[in-house]
Order: sequence, then C-alpha cells, then structure tokens
Amino acid sequence: MLMTRLQKLTTASVLKWVSSSFAENHLRLSRTPLQPIFPNAQTLRLYSSRRGLETENSVNLENTMTSNGENAARISRIIIKEAQAALLDYLHCTRGLQFMDAENMSKNSPHFLEKLLRRVDNENEDEVGWSIARYLRYHPINEFEPFFESLGLKPSEYVPYLPRSLMFLTDDGLLLHNYTVLCRYGIARNKIGKIYKEAIEVFRYDFEVLSSKLQAYEELGISQSALIKFIVASPYLLIGDVNAAFVEVLEILKSFGFETCWIEENLLEEHSYNWSRMLEVLHLFSEKGCSDEQLGVLIGQHPDILFEGSGKTTFSLIGFLLKFGFTMSQIYSMFLKFPKIQVMKFVLNLRNCFLVFNKIEMEVAEIGKIIRSHPLLLGTIAIKKTNTLLAGLNVGKKRLSRYIQENPEELKNLVLGRRVEPLPAAEEDQISKAQKLEFLLDKGFVENSNKMKAALKLFRGKGTELKERFDCIVNAGLDREDVCKMIEVSPQILNLKKSVIEKKIDFLVNHLGYPVSSLADFPSYLSYRTERVKFRVFMYNWLKGQGAVDPRLALSTIVAMSDVKFLKVYVNLHPTGPQVWKDFKSKFYSKY
Repeated sequence: MLMTRLQKLTTASVLKWVSSSFAENHLRLSRTPLQPIFPNAQTLRLYSSRRGLETENSVNLENTMTSNGENAARISRIIIKEAQAALLDYLHCTRGLQFMDAENMSKNSPHFLEKLLRRVDNENEDEVGWSIARYLRYHPINEFEPFFESLGLKPSEYVPYLPRSLMFLTDDGLLLHNYTVLCRYGIARNKIGKIYKEAIEVFRYDFEVLSSKLQAYEELGISQSALIKFIVASPYLLIGDVNAAFVEVLEILKSFGFETCWIEENLLEEHSYNWSRMLEVLHLFSEKGCSDEQLGVLIGQHPDILFEGSGKTTFSLIGFLLKFGFTMSQIYSMFLKFPKIQVMKFVLNLRNCFLVFNKIEMEVAEIGKIIRSHPLLLGTIAIKKTNTLLAGLNVGKKRLSRYIQENPEELKNLVLGRRVEPLPAAEEDQISKAQKLEFLLDKGFVENSNKMKAALKLFRGKGTELKERFDCIVNAGLDREDVCKMIEVSPQILNLKKSVIEKKIDFLVNHLGYPVSSLADFPSYLSYRTERVKFRVFMYNWLKGQGAVDPRLALSTIVAMSDVKFLKVYVNLHPTGPQVWKDFKSKFYSKY
C-alpha cells in the first residue's frame, strides 16, 4: 500500500514537494479559553519581603515583553525577586501547593508575573512584596496560567487549555496527580508542557494508571533515563497500551548492533517522532532486498534517513524519484552509495536543481533524464540561482538548458561560492551575430559606433529574422530610407514577430484611420500594446468631440505620454473627463 501511494504522485504533487519545508504540523485542541481573572486594583503600599530563591530552570522576566510593547527589562532584579517570593508565599502557604511546585510556578512564569506587577505599584522596591501579597489576598488568580507557563508553554499555547470553570489547581486532582507522577519519575518540569500539548489524555488518567504504563515499558528492558528521553520526544507513547511500533523499531535497531544510548543521541526533545513511520522505512528497505547488515551500515552512517522527520523526508525523496522514472531497485542502490550529507540537505539541493531546470524551461523528459543519470551529483551540489547563472555565463535559457544536458558533470562548477566564467559563443550564435552586423551596415549604421552597439544589445532572435521584419515594414508602404531611420531611432521594433508587426500596422491604418506614413514620425508605436493605443486614441477622440483638446495632436503625444501627465494636461480639462477615462479603461483593459 505504501508503494502504491508513492507511485501515484502527480506533477502537481512534485511541485508541492519542492516547495514544502518537510516540517511536522501538530494539531491543537480548540477550546473556549477562560480569560485571565485580573480586575483593576488599587495601588497598595504595605510591607517588604526579600525572600526569593533561583531555580535551575528559572526564566528571567527581563527577557519578556509587556503587552504594550515596552521592554520589561526596566523592572529591576530586586523587584522581580520580591514578586516571585510573594507569589511563592501565596501558592504554598495560602493555596497549599507543594513547595517545589509553587516555587517552579513562581520562578518560571515570567509573563504571568509581569501581568501581576502591572496591577500593583512596582516603583518602590521595598513595597512590592507587600503590594502583591495584599493584591492576591483580595483578588484570586487563575492558577492554571502560571502552572502551564512553568511547564514550558507560551501564553499563546496554553490559553486553549485553560479550564472553563476552574481557577484553582487543587480542583483538578487528576491533573496534579499525573503531573506529580511525571515529576517524580524524573521528567523535567519544563518538558511536561510538551507532553500536555501532544498527549493531554495522559493528565486525565485515573490514579495509578500512568505509573503502570511507565512500569510496562521498564519491564521491556528500557531504563528509566532512556524512557524519559523517549517520552519527551514522543509523548503519545503514554497513550493506550505499549506502543508496538516503538518496541519493534527498538528491537530492529538493537539487532543491527545499536545500543539504546545511540538511539537517544539521535532524538531531539523539541521534535516529535512517529515510530510507525520509522518502522515503515525499515520495512521498505528490507522488502527491497536490503540485508540486515547493509541496512545497519546505512542507518549507522546516515541516521537521519530514519530520524529526520521520522522518515518523512526519506519518503518524500523516494516519491520524487519514483515520479521521474526510478525503480525501487535503483533507489535502493542509490541509498547504498549515499554521500556524506544530511538527507534534508540532499533533498534541498535536489529541489533547487529541479527548480533551476524548470525555470530555464527544460523539458520534463530531459529533467527526468538528468535526475535519473546523476541523482547523487544533484543532491550534493548547492547550485546557484537561475538569474545568477544566466548572467554569469552570459547565456539565455535555451543555451543554458542545452549546455546542462550536454555537460551534466559541469553542474559541479555552477555552485555557490565558485565563480563562473562566460561561456564561449556557440557557432550558431557567431553566425547570427555576423548576420546582424551585416544587416546594420547595410542599413547605414557605422561599424563599432555606439548606435550599432546599442542596437546589437537590443536585438533578439536570429540575424535572418531582422531582414524579414524590416521588409515587412517597407512592404506596408513606407520608403526604405524612412524605415532605416526608424530602425536607427527605435531598433527594438525589429524584435517583434512579422505577424505582430502586420497586425499593428493594420490596426493603425484600418481601425484608427492614421496613414502608414505616421510610423516614420512615431516608430515606437509598434512597441506599445494595442490595448493602450486603442484606449488613448478613443479617449482623445472623445475629448476632441467635446472640444476640450487640440484636434491636431500628434499620435506620439496621444500614446506615449504618461497616464499622470495625460490626465492632468487633457482629461481633467473636461468635468466628466475622469469618469469617461475610468469607463474606457475598464473597457479596454480586462484586468481593471
């Protein structure tokens, strides 16, 4: 079934793959949050307390930001310690929480503490403790806020988890019980927030259930220290029975000779791992003929094949290669020769090569041919961006595409950090350039003059096409000498195809009613879009009919003037001119 899913990739899925970040997305529970209970309080000045111990995982309030954007670093350390001590006293002595829990909450909830300080007078260091103590006496707080924050959750993360009808932690006995079980087992308090976010069911377990689950994993031979690392990396392991995929992956890796500590070293606590997908990766390689010894060597040299995205990156790579005609046997052989590079980096390099090939308009079949013949090369080079290559090599897209197809090994010289030299002109390019020079000399251009150099830079296409386009303009009824002058003034008009030139001349003469000789005075007419010309001429004709403009305006003035100036000089002279301008614009420009 897995192979069927991979082989059904479409072209659209390939494009989606090359733009993805391969990051795991986690679903968040959507619950109606309980708004923090902080009514406005009067400023009180009562007593001072200087208690306050630093905890190992203390988060400095000075690094937080106030809600109005001001930096909380203005609050002195003394005030912070006074506030922490007052909150600790309230949670432990007044609310009856365990001292370690109360201390963790007071030391590791900087955002909550900052909000609390905004409710009292914090300018006098000697009175902050008394002010907070008095405030807490008459204004009960939502204890779940500092609790969740002390577990490592940000306010934006814990707000959806605030209970709808509870304020005090002691009212949720199961939450406190399971939290205590995890703490006593050795899991750092600031890691428990990740467990809560990804496996909230764990904190609804009845008494002794969580302890029995931990014991069940230990009975499989997993040490307590290792189990802590696995649970933080994959909190869902505590949901339901012992996770079979997790256990099987451990057994397979141990059969390859990897110790548990090696597996731990390859897990990042801030990431979350899907052991079922990792098991699919191992099975896929085994089913395609990879022996245990070969697979062990491969995983040992490239552990990220298994652990990067829990194998998602590997599957994405396999799916991409299948789309371009690889067989699983070829993919398997490629992995056995995999270079010393991270899988994610390999994938990104391959992605960038694909994007370059696509941007230079290489045919899909040709892209597949290069990818199939040189996958390891494409995955190990950091190719330059398309525009950089075109400029550095001084070539067009077609020439670069042909060059890469004929010399794929040269791709290793087109990488970031390496200077590229312009490619020598191709034989056909040299012939075309000679034809362009001959054409310009025949039309009266002086050899090596600035005008000739400028014209050569502007000309696109083959040299033989210039004469065909020139003759097209002459055949429309213009004198040859006039057309030569037109080319000298506006050489870019010969970049237009013959059919386009014919259509524009036909429109000028048969639709707008101008003589073909008007091209001699305004050759760049051919460079303007027909929509613009039609829009301007119709607007001018309307103004002329209203008697608002000179009826003898030149075509160049009507068409070439900027919109801002045309509006100011002509359109705004008539009271309804601006509205007519808008109407014509919507009529002739479909995008408006």
